[in-house]
Formats: sequence, C-alpha cells, structure tokens
Amino acid sequence: GEKKEVMFTTIETTNENGIFTIWLNRPEVHNAFNSTMLKELAECFLDLQSFDAICVIIRGRGKSFCAGADLTWMKEGAGNDYETNYQDSLLLSKCFYAIYTCPKPTIALIHGVSLGGANGLVSSCDLAYCADDATFSLSEVKIGIVPACISPYVVKRVGEFGTRELMLTGKRIKGKEAEAFHLVNKSVPADQLDATARETISHLRTSGPAAMAHGKKLIHEVTNNLTLKEAYDFTARMIADIRASEEGQEGMNAFLEKRKPTWVKE
Repeated sequence: GEKKEVMFTTIETTNENGIFTIWLNRPEVHNAFNSTMLKELAECFLDLQSFDAICVIIRGRGKSFCAGADLTWMKEGAGNDYETNYQDSLLLSKCFYAIYTCPKPTIALIHGVSLGGANGLVSSCDLAYCADDATFSLSEVKIGIVPACISPYVVKRVGEFGTRELMLTGKRIKGKEAEAFHLVNKSVPADQLDATARETISHLRTSGPAAMAHGKKLIHEVTNNLTLKEAYDFTARMIADIRASEEGQEGMNAFLEKRKPTWVKE
C-alpha cells in the first residue's frame, strides 16, 4: 500500500487510526478534477479492499472541497472526436460508481465550494457533512452543458424534484439550504466539521465491519437491482448466511454474554 501513495499526483492519502482519508490535492485550482484526478480517485477506491480501514473520508486541500471539472480540460476535450470525449466522460462514471460501490463507509467533508461535478463526489458517498458557509451549485447549465454523469447519484440523494430545481436554475446555495435539499446529511459551523465526522466515526467503530459492507450491498441491491418479489428471497438468504457467519455469531454471543464484540477496540 505505501508505494502506491507516492504515485498519486492529484490526490494524497493518509491512513491513521483506522480512518483512510483521501485529500483532493490541486488547491491552486480549488481541486478541480481532470482525467488524472478521476483515474487516481477510481484506482484508490478500487484498491481500498486491501486497506485495514474502518471508513473512508474524502475532502479537499486548501480553500475548497472541489470546484468541479477543470474547464481547461473540458475545453480541450471539446475539440476531440466523439469517441475520445466519450472515453473521457466514462472516467466520471467510473469514479462515482467506484465510490458508490465501495464496501467501506464513505464520508464527504465539504468546505469552500462544491460546484458542478463535485456534487457527484458528495452524492456517491454514504454520508456528507459540510460547513455552513460552504457553497454548492449544479452550475453546468450556466455554461450550456448538463451534470450528466453525476445525475444518478444526485437524484438518489436529493430526489427528483429537488434535483430539477438545482439542475435547471444552477443557483448557488449555502450549507443549511444544501441540508434542506438533503444534498448533505448535516451542515455545521466550519470549526465543527471535523468533530461531526469524528462523532459519526465513533459510531462506525462499534459496528461490525462485515455487517457494514453487507449493509451497503443490501441497500445497493434493493435500490438498484431487485424487484420487491426478488428481494423477498434475496434478503432472507442474506440474513440466513450472515447469522451463521463468524462475525454474526460473535456479535450475537457478545450481546447475550453482555460483553463487547471483538471488533470493538477499547
């Protein structure tokens, strides 16, 4: 794992005390993403299985979380043929899908701005917290384009009609309004952002690691793949398997024996 970290040029990773943090690291352009950053993010998320971490945090170095797609990169792309443009755009889809399907809990921490495509990073994470003074906008419409690749995740998080309002107006909203739209779970004063994340992580530390991964898979299947009738059998099989699993047995025994399960570190 260590050698990989050195190879990244647009992100930085730290793994401390069970918390794997991915820092977007192009502060000079407010962490706008280009093809390199998207590739590195996807690689990092796909690699996470090999890291011993409780959860993953994504946040930005410098003044902002992320200003969305790097316009220089986008403008250069506009001159390319369709196939090249399509392959470039697929990098966005690949990155958001890698975050969304990451087996570990993911948390986005937002300060400064979260513009355009940045909201795909926010929406594909399990949890998102922002500073009250953070600014959000689905601003693509203002430059004559649409937030295409992020839309499945934004619609999941915000719902259809909230997304229509944000996507068609392109208006800028602050943290508390983003919370009202459910774009973030919670908006807090900037100096409380880290403490808010720490409080959530303390809850995650006492949850079974395999149970959290199974929980994410369960939600993914029920939300995206299964009809209610298919879920009828799938869910019964899943819980039957998990009840018999090592972690399930340990958790239930610990509860009955009034002790902490082995995954809870004192």
